[in-house]
Amino acid sequence: MEKAKFGGQAVVEGVMFQSSSNMVTAIRRTNDEIEYFEMERPQKKWIQNLKKIPILRGNVAIIESTVYGMKHMEYATDRFERDPEDDVKIESEKQSANTAKIVVSTVIVAILSFLVGKFLFTLIPVFVAEMFSGIITGHFGQVALETFFKLLLLLGYIYAISFTPMIKRLFQYHGAEHKVINAYESDKPLTVDNVQNSSRLHYRCGSSFILFTVLVGFVVYMFVPVDPFYVRIINRILLIPVVLGLSFEVLQLTNKLRDIPVLKWLGLPGLWLQYLTTKQPHDDQVEVAIHSFNQLVRREKA
Repeated sequence: MEKAKFGGQAVVEGVMFQSSSNMVTAIRRTNDEIEYFEMERPQKKWIQNLKKIPILRGNVAIIESTVYGMKHMEYATDRFERDPEDDVKIESEKQSANTAKIVVSTVIVAILSFLVGKFLFTLIPVFVAEMFSGIITGHFGQVALETFFKLLLLLGYIYAISFTPMIKRLFQYHGAEHKVINAYESDKPLTVDNVQNSSRLHYRCGSSFILFTVLVGFVVYMFVPVDPFYVRIINRILLIPVVLGLSFEVLQLTNKLRDIPVLKWLGLPGLWLQYLTTKQPHDDQVEVAIHSFNQLVRREKA
């Protein structure tokens, strides 16, 4: 029998784990206690049907994970520095606000944040590459240069933010999340020692997905014009869903091939990027991740 697949996400001072039907976040409060935020994952039939369509399902999954992930990140951010005795204030603040408006605004902000980030990540390298069009000419040269600047932007941004204390701790929790998943998939008991001895890299990671969008984009852009410049801008924008969808399929494929010696190298570029996006966690961070995962499993069995 195939093991159930779980995914996850690092949040501020904690980890969120999810299945196809449930999501659980565990965070460590200032009083050292571990607190949970749990929610059932909505199972809307039309969304499930869209998830069966190749390429399109990737875009649906990305939007869904962005919206739900922001809810858990918002929960963790609200509480990580606040005294637990102030929780009553947090709840009263939310009760005094319009719940429907909060939900709608959270969804809108999540989607807009993702789109703005993707647009900037896609278009800035295009403009920079165009600046060198007099030196590096031709279709291949321009697409290759654009891809190079995109990689430079991606790696430089991640490297720069990794030095900030909060992001460093977030990356440590990201490492803890991967270690728990790897320990679970290896049938190891989820103890701190077993989890710490597991790899902090994983084939299904969103970091790998981001890198694949760069590599897949390089291939896709070879089939569309780069001149005139306005056409290049338009096709880059219109092809964003295509690149995202294809990258999702590549991510799923590399995960399926990871145990085949000759083909597992296909996922290596994504794993290499995770050396930047994950850090070695402390034992207390691993403990939080284990609590989150175990709570999700308990919820699944309930």
